[in-house]
Amino acid sequence: MSEKLRILLTGFGPFPGAPHNPTQPLVARLAQLRRPALDDVAIASHIFPVTYAAVDRQLPDVLAKVKPDALLMFGLAARTPYLRIETRARNAVTMLWPDAANTRSSKRGIAGRADAMTFGPHTARLLRAARLTGIDARSSRDAGAYLCNYLSWRAIESVKAGGPQFAAFVHIPLLARGDAARRKGAPRITLEELVDAGEAMLMEMVGLARKRRNRPVS
Repeated sequence: MSEKLRILLTGFGPFPGAPHNPTQPLVARLAQLRRPALDDVAIASHIFPVTYAAVDRQLPDVLAKVKPDALLMFGLAARTPYLRIETRARNAVTMLWPDAANTRSSKRGIAGRADAMTFGPHTARLLRAARLTGIDARSSRDAGAYLCNYLSWRAIESVKAGGPQFAAFVHIPLLARGDAARRKGAPRITLEELVDAGEAMLMEMVGLARKRRNRPVS
């Protein structure tokens, strides 16, 4: 029997201004999925503290431990009411906002190389998969200048260095909760809708990883 495909799902913990990060329950739900199409898939999950030091320390550790074929990451974009499929990471770090450890970056860039690095054409497939569930999902070229962009940059670096075959980052909005979901101007996307879209994107990543593994060696 061939070795199982390995998929790593990640989210973030709370940070200043967001005491409840919805990426945590989303990742937990996706990691618990049981589907016949996932019989040959091992799903692992990890929640990063919202600090630069934690990303730098924990990402290499969890990649070495899990050895994922694909990495699907989620982050919170509290001011965006729709799903954002990030297409790239910018070589930028904010010097204005401290992380959850009250640490500010001492420089505006992450590395002294390209202005930006792209995830790859597979992000278009994730976007299509999410939209087919009925959720409002859009492509994005700007992952910000905070931890989500920072993790995206480090993840793309790991792909280029021979780590996961594919990586992707998805920004999610604040979720509708209870009666607030029915109030005008309140968040309209529910956790259940997000899980459906997340499952669709997860299955797309599984398909990509499976196709890459089964590709004939020339």
